[in-house]
Amino acid sequence: MNVKIKLSDYLRPLLAGALLLGSATAAVTASAEVRQLDRIVAIVDNDVIMQSQLDQRTREVQQTIEKRGAEMPPADVMQQQVLERLITENLQLQIGERSGIRISDEELNQAMGTIAQRNNMTLDQFRAALERDGLSLDTAREQIRREMVISRVRQRRIAERVQVSNQEVENFLASDLGKLQLSEEYRLANILIPVPESADSETIQAAEKTAMDTYQQLQQGADFAKLAVSRSASENALEGGDMGWRKAAQLPPPFDTEVRTMSVGEVTRPVRTPPGFILLKVLDKRGGDTQVRDEVHVRHILIKPSQIRSEEESRRLIQRLRDRIQAGESFAHLAENFSEDPGSALNGGDLNWIDPNSLVPEFREVMANTASGQLSEPFKTPYGWHILEVLGRRATDASEEFREQQALSLLRNRKYEEELQNWLRQIRDEAYVEIKI
Repeated sequence: MNVKIKLSDYLRPLLAGALLLGSATAAVTASAEVRQLDRIVAIVDNDVIMQSQLDQRTREVQQTIEKRGAEMPPADVMQQQVLERLITENLQLQIGERSGIRISDEELNQAMGTIAQRNNMTLDQFRAALERDGLSLDTAREQIRREMVISRVRQRRIAERVQVSNQEVENFLASDLGKLQLSEEYRLANILIPVPESADSETIQAAEKTAMDTYQQLQQGADFAKLAVSRSASENALEGGDMGWRKAAQLPPPFDTEVRTMSVGEVTRPVRTPPGFILLKVLDKRGGDTQVRDEVHVRHILIKPSQIRSEEESRRLIQRLRDRIQAGESFAHLAENFSEDPGSALNGGDLNWIDPNSLVPEFREVMANTASGQLSEPFKTPYGWHILEVLGRRATDASEEFREQQALSLLRNRKYEEELQNWLRQIRDEAYVEIKI
């Protein structure tokens, strides 16, 4: 489905139909039925949006709403919302076309493969899943291509002009909001032994006894989720008491301070609250001040295929360099003379201490499977052919750096969203849009 068809391309068949109409009146009159042709629903600068596009996108939105179990809005409201979104997308696609942004088949295939992989599917399974949702593979490819073009347009027009200063990061980290957003999170479960509002002392004592008996059973290894289902009066009892992720600041005293000192798997003693006696269990933790990062000290040699050196010749050269190192030649000396990585060649191929997550998957995988002091076999990445040597491994406390990166990311995302909405409103206001329905 080619959504980027010029206005004249749409008008040409319609004009041709008008010329034929006068000479074919009898044939049309004799026809039992007239097939409804696709029609233009909006003119957007130099392009158009067709009824078929609007209908297709409306069906997709309806399916999404149905899957969420949400209430369906009135048909006219949904049509207006969907059409506005198509207009905004169309304007961005036109900007992408004028800017020369193109998505190659290779990039598109890779994106399709990544989406399938993230959903634990093969491409055939992904195609079948699309068909169950009423989408063909070609339609999905076109939609993904559009999204990729729009993403690159936004990167050029918005992301590059979003700047966050060091002072803004420091101010955010020092603020109450920053401390709250970057604080540790806890996945919690609870058991509530209820106490009626007007309960007498005997009822309260009975509830406390049940709560303490529950606590003792948990200490002896009883299953928290099963006890929650059978004893808890909390609204999440049927989910095993699972409360989801919470920050300590969101919890009432004394839990807000108590959970900070607890390990995963620990359970609090029963605490009396207005609804009754509550026990909390820490199921998991994430975030917070302590962040340990694994780093690897590694060096490598890179040989790139080129117009004068084929893929196979590059592979043979990297193999010969490996053989020379195994025979006793200096890795650093060979890297200085042969490696085509300008960032490390002058340092004897040394990448210094590096976070594995900053490397391409192929390099990261080989590095992870190479012992310290060992030389890898030749391997290929998108950059070319490599050999690497792992010189050491260590765990580094990157807490402060991690907090700064989190703050930077939060602030940048906030500014990006503000800039994006302003820019979308601007291009919509400046565009020529004629809605035909």
